[in-house]
Amino acid sequence: MSKLFEPIKIGELEIKNRIAMAPMANLGHVTPNGSLTKRAIDYYVERAKGGTGLIITGAVKVENEIEKLKMPSFPCITTNPTQFIETASELVEHVHAYDAKIFVQVTLGLGRSGAPGFLDCEPVAPSAIPNYWDPSVTCRELTTKEVERMVKRFGEAAHIAIAAGFDGMEIHAVHEGYLLDQFTIAMFNRRTDKYGGDLKGRLTLPIEIVKEIKDKAGKEFPVCLRYSIKSYVKDWRQGGLPGEKFQEMGRDLNEGLEAAKILEQAGYDAFNADAGTYDAWYWAHPPLYQEHGCYLPLTEKLKQVVSVPVIVAGRMDIPELAEKSLQEGKLDMVCIGRGLLTDPYWPQKVLGGKTESIRPCIGCHTGCMGRMFIAKPECCTVNPAVCREKEYEITLANKKKKVMIIGGGIAGMEAARVCSLRGHDVALYEKANRLGGHLNEGSKPDFKKDDKRLLEWYKYELKEQNIKINMETEVDVDLIEREKPDAVIVATGSNPLKIDFPGSDKDSVAYAAEILEGTKRPGKDVLVVGGGLVGCETALYLAKQGSRVTIVEMMGELMAAGEPVPHMNKTMLIDLLKFYKVDVILNAHLMEVLDGNAIISEGPAKKRNIKADTVVLSVGYTPEDKLFKNLNGKFKELYHIGDSRKVADFKNAIWDAYDIARTI
Repeated sequence: MSKLFEPIKIGELEIKNRIAMAPMANLGHVTPNGSLTKRAIDYYVERAKGGTGLIITGAVKVENEIEKLKMPSFPCITTNPTQFIETASELVEHVHAYDAKIFVQVTLGLGRSGAPGFLDCEPVAPSAIPNYWDPSVTCRELTTKEVERMVKRFGEAAHIAIAAGFDGMEIHAVHEGYLLDQFTIAMFNRRTDKYGGDLKGRLTLPIEIVKEIKDKAGKEFPVCLRYSIKSYVKDWRQGGLPGEKFQEMGRDLNEGLEAAKILEQAGYDAFNADAGTYDAWYWAHPPLYQEHGCYLPLTEKLKQVVSVPVIVAGRMDIPELAEKSLQEGKLDMVCIGRGLLTDPYWPQKVLGGKTESIRPCIGCHTGCMGRMFIAKPECCTVNPAVCREKEYEITLANKKKKVMIIGGGIAGMEAARVCSLRGHDVALYEKANRLGGHLNEGSKPDFKKDDKRLLEWYKYELKEQNIKINMETEVDVDLIEREKPDAVIVATGSNPLKIDFPGSDKDSVAYAAEILEGTKRPGKDVLVVGGGLVGCETALYLAKQGSRVTIVEMMGELMAAGEPVPHMNKTMLIDLLKFYKVDVILNAHLMEVLDGNAIISEGPAKKRNIKADTVVLSVGYTPEDKLFKNLNGKFKELYHIGDSRKVADFKNAIWDAYDIARTI
């Protein structure tokens, strides 16, 4: 991994290695006047402590008057410069203590990508175009004078950034379809003033911004540009999938390369490159269905036309991929986002040759971006300490206890890990012959390899901590009384929900877990009953294997029940189902399974016969809570976690376990 740890220069600024923390907005970790909270400072410092060479903050607004957001939401560098400098300088000092550099990312704004409910004004844009989240709302076109005022604010922001001690600035962004990007794309920009017209005209705004910063801060002050090489827009609110042939309505590759040359000439010192817009959000925020290194085919071409450093994110958290891409010259610096949420010590572990100890990102977005879009603070599914690093720090317990954990699924393994780190004597009991619970079948599809990596990481951690594991052991009251633990944690998981209907006993009927595990083999024509996340992923898995698949779902849309599936994951999965020709029947339910077909109901008087030699049931799970109910009241320190307590997702299981274990 030698290339990862070579120094690199952005302009005249030397950075100790080629690992950058990708900018990720962490809404809510901001004061009402736009300054950083203590939690925000701790969050960034933890990544510097872990060995990252360059920290790039999440987006900080350049102004909050023309496009006014409800506060607190994003930090704003010009709202109260004195208080911003006070909090930001503390951040910078701590980051510098770990020999890391830090850029502040400053944003022009959201434009049509701003949800109306998130704004304290009507949505604005380069032109009168539909709002992304609510197309019935037409954005107000910014006046020329307003745009010029916003440019001047970047000069003010540069002064403030330097006063706070930042090493450079990243401009947000000719990327992801945010306001500045909207000015550069003909689809969104219909202006007739100097900020519209041909490509050079549409690039006037990012050119003026970098010139204003350099004029006020000096040419030696590094300015990086967050930059989407290609938009992947197939139509309004519709993205194009990997490998799909479509007419690009946004910025195509040729225009992306030409624009980069113009922007480099204007004064940008580096490109932080990716792809996508809100219309193709699963490119800008690649979920588990995207390949690791999904931007590399584009950035390899960008490297051929610019001479400044190219920084690249896009699921680059596999150390071997990061090193190989650097060695092959496809990028100059690796940018890691969610991989540094899951494991802030990624750089140190790679440098120390301990890659197997890296806690992997599983690409779910549930704990990070997914939470922000339901007005909850950013965190991480597999690392509950994200953005609360000090409060959730694992410390040694005051008193060592004997802890018995019943159930070796994800909740049980997390509880065992954390209890052991707290210094307790931990024993884990699992009635099956393997650890992992539903993580085993859930990691079978080719697009769920990161779930498999997470399972292997847990096994590694339990082994490293010498936790006693008792396999094929069913726990009862007698065993607990013999072992005499101080604390008992019940994490016995869940079972597939059983439903009875005519034909439910036929061999052609299977549960999703049986299909994924391979204990039952699907036929050519498959009906998946249940359009939740598990049902949809099972349908995609079967369609990719060559089956003709139909989903029948009782509700009016897919993945509608339970906690929301993050937008980028949901839209990509739905688009993939269409791409692989999976039929979807909504507002319907299964009535009967016959030989070679199934009967569904789409209403009181509408029955339909569906060809199906296999019927796969994916209608949810039910808690396995009998043991807890039997133990409740018999033991003083008894805890109930994971699906056994309440059926939910990985996040809830892991957070349950972490919350309980860190207090024992």
